[in-house]
Amino acid sequence: MMLLGKTIVVTGSSSGIGARTAELCAQFGAEVIGVDIREGRVPLGGFIQGDLSSTTGVERVASRLPARFDALCNVAGLSSASGAVPAVAVNFYGLRALSEAAAPRIRTGGAVVNVASIAGYGWRANLNRARSMVGIAGFPDVAAILAEHAIAEAEAYPLSKELLLLWTQLAAHEARFKANGIRVVTVSPGPVETPILGQFRQVFGDSRVDADIAAVGRAGNPSDIAPVVAFLCSDGARWINGCNIAADGGLEAAVNAQVLGF
Repeated sequence: MMLLGKTIVVTGSSSGIGARTAELCAQFGAEVIGVDIREGRVPLGGFIQGDLSSTTGVERVASRLPARFDALCNVAGLSSASGAVPAVAVNFYGLRALSEAAAPRIRTGGAVVNVASIAGYGWRANLNRARSMVGIAGFPDVAAILAEHAIAEAEAYPLSKELLLLWTQLAAHEARFKANGIRVVTVSPGPVETPILGQFRQVFGDSRVDADIAAVGRAGNPSDIAPVVAFLCSDGARWINGCNIAADGGLEAAVNAQVLGF
């Protein structure tokens, strides 16, 4: 099996894409360590209870990571319905802080696999903002940063994914990862049938969500995304680095055609 003998850490392991990713990686032969606020129903090789929304929370999780492992799958995430500060804290600054703390423990040839979203599509149009916010080192005062950049509540989720997409490209060439042969990659799903989809409907409205689903024929499900994440953890993805894989049924292509006019 393609992950036989590997140890993989999966955040957000108790539900949705994270739960399916953890389950699939185990089926592919990996020992899986889950990270979440509460333990899921599927038994894993290990579980770390933790909250990635603060410096203290990230440090507690990082201190309990295996001494050596092969991949970190950053799947945990919050929608804007959870509040702007928690969403940006977990989806970007907490994710980044955990990845940086984990880097010395990830084996040569390993990977950091982030789950972003088609919602982060606007990172190029908002590049100056994204560059500014990604350029802040450490785990900052998220509320102050959002206020400084006048971020509305509904913008928090798309913003967090824009930051993640930009950071992925930068991190792939940071010494802490690159010098040890650690790849940093991102997967961007479209609408996926998980508990968070209902929150997206609250924030973005049914018409927006339904239009995205109609563009590709159906909503995705966790089993559409998890195999892509698992593959990126494997040695078969050893030449894939610093890029975003759109696992969205073709939604990014449809958006490109509309935005770029081809």
